[in-house]
Amino acid sequence: MTSPKTCIVIPARLASTRLPEKLLLSETGKPLIQYAYESACRAQLADAVFVACDHPRIRDAVQQFGGHAVMTDPNAACGTDRVAEVAQKLSGAELIVNVQGDEPELSPGSIDLLIEKMRQNPDTPMGTLATPVRTAKDLNDPACVKVVFDRNGRAMYFSRSPIPYPRNWSEELLTQTPALFYQHIGIYAYRRDFLLKIGTLPRSNQEKTESLEQLRVLNEGYAILVGVVQEHSLGIDTPEDYRRFVERQKKRDSFNI
Repeated sequence: MTSPKTCIVIPARLASTRLPEKLLLSETGKPLIQYAYESACRAQLADAVFVACDHPRIRDAVQQFGGHAVMTDPNAACGTDRVAEVAQKLSGAELIVNVQGDEPELSPGSIDLLIEKMRQNPDTPMGTLATPVRTAKDLNDPACVKVVFDRNGRAMYFSRSPIPYPRNWSEELLTQTPALFYQHIGIYAYRRDFLLKIGTLPRSNQEKTESLEQLRVLNEGYAILVGVVQEHSLGIDTPEDYRRFVERQKKRDSFNI
C-alpha cells in the first residue's frame, strides 16, 4: 500500500446496537458511509482517504461508490484499533486522521482545521475538535461529551458530566463569548507512531468510569490539542437521528435543484 503523508481513515463496523447496519442505510439514495467518505475527500489538506472495514458488505458498498476500502480484523476492540491496523500498512505516513463514519455532516473545513493545527504543533502527538455548548439540554446530556482545555488549546479533561461545573447556575453562562462549555467532536488526528502506541497504554480508572478512550492518553501524560469550530457535527446513533438526517438531506437536495 502506498503511503501518503496525511491520510484520513474512516473506521466502519457493520454491527451497531441502536441502529442496525446504519452505515449501509440508503434511504437518500446513498449509503450513510458514502457521505462521510465524500466529505473527507473534499478536505484540502489530506492526501488520501481509506475506509477500514470489518465486513465484506461494508467493503463492497465502499467499492461500489468508488471508495478505497481496506479489510481489517473483524474482532478489533474499537475503531481506534481498526484505524491503527490501516496505519500499520502506511509506513511512510506521518499524520492519520480518524473520521467517524456515522458523522456524515462533518465539514471538510473542520477536518482541514484539525490537520493545520497538528502541522502547526509538531510536538503534539494527538488532536481533536470541540464546539461551543449553547443549551442546558446538551450540557447535561451524558451522550454529549464535554471537554475543557487550557489557554494553549490542550485538553485538561473530557467528561460526560458538565465541565466546568457551575457552582452558581445562570442561563447567561451558556451565552458567554468565548464559550464556557465545549462539546467534544468525535474526530482525532494522530502522529502515526503515537497511534500505534495507544493500544499498548493501560486503561485508566477514569477511562473505565467514563467510557472515554481519550482519558487513557491524558492519564499517561500525553497532550491532546483541541481545535474549536462553530458548527456542530450530528452523529447518527438512533432511527430518529437517521430520520432527521434524511429530512435535512432532502432539503439540501431541493435547494440544489
